[in-house]
Amino acid sequence: MPEKQGYSVKKMVYAALFAALTGVGSWIAIPLPYVSVTLQTLFTILSGAVLGPYFGALSMIVYVLLGLIGLPVFSRGQSGLGVLFGPSGGYLIGFVLAAIAIGLIVKMKEKPGYWWYCLALAIGIVIIDLFGVAQLAIITGLPLDKAVLVGALVFVPTDILKVLIGAYIAKKIQL
Repeated sequence: MPEKQGYSVKKMVYAALFAALTGVGSWIAIPLPYVSVTLQTLFTILSGAVLGPYFGALSMIVYVLLGLIGLPVFSRGQSGLGVLFGPSGGYLIGFVLAAIAIGLIVKMKEKPGYWWYCLALAIGIVIIDLFGVAQLAIITGLPLDKAVLVGALVFVPTDILKVLIGAYIAKKIQL
C-alpha cells in the first residue's frame, strides 16, 4: 500500500486519464521502420511524475491491459498479445517500470524542482529504451548496436523535447 495515498478515488481517476492519454498519444505517430515516434512516452513519463510510483504504474498497467484485450491503443492503432511479444513489446514493459522509477525519484525530494523532474523523466526514458531495445534485438535478430540505433538513438531529439516539456508540465500540476 503506498504511503499516505491510500486508494484515492481522485488518483484512480487520474490514472485512468493517463491510460487514456497514452492510448491517444499512440495515434500521434511518425512511422519508422522498427519503432514509431509517438506521444506515448510523454504521457508515460508524466504519469510517473504526476501520480507517483503506485498510481503511475497502475495507469500504465491499465493502458497495456486495454491494448491486450483488443482496443487499438498501441502505436499506430495496434492491439493484442502479438504486440506485447513483438519487436516493440519491450517498450510497453518499460512504460510500467519507468512510471515506477520516475515516481520514486520524484518522491526523493520534498519539493522537486524543474531540473529534478528532468533527471527523473530522463531516467524513465532510459528505462523504456533499455527494455525496448533489448526486446527489439531479441525478436528481430538485429545486432545490439543496430537495435540501439533504430530503437533508441533515433529518438534522442524527441525524447529530450518530451523530457523538457514533461518536466515543465509535471512541475505545474503537482498533485
